[in-house]
Amino acid sequence: MLTTLAITLLNPHVYLDTVVLLGSISSTYVGQSRYLFAGGAVSASFLWFFLLSYGAAVLAPLFKRTITWRILYSLIFLVMWRIAYSLLEFAGILDAMKSLFL
Repeated sequence: MLTTLAITLLNPHVYLDTVVLLGSISSTYVGQSRYLFAGGAVSASFLWFFLLSYGAAVLAPLFKRTITWRILYSLIFLVMWRIAYSLLEFAGILDAMKSLFL
């Protein structure tokens, strides 16, 4: 129990996500909208962690097989490379590289 609390409360991403990210987004709302945003954030967080734990329990037998992990790692690989490509494209680096080689 103490290990779980330590991992949760000593994790810097907890504070970055809640204070910095949600705090900056919530500052754009005024009046009643702030309370609706807070309720939506709390509801989404609860739903996310509930489904994450439930999904882990349901998919545990499937992930005992090596092929399942390979498929998951392949999907992660593709997503990460797609994100990297889109960031390079957005920054204009791809166009600069194309002009160097053409």
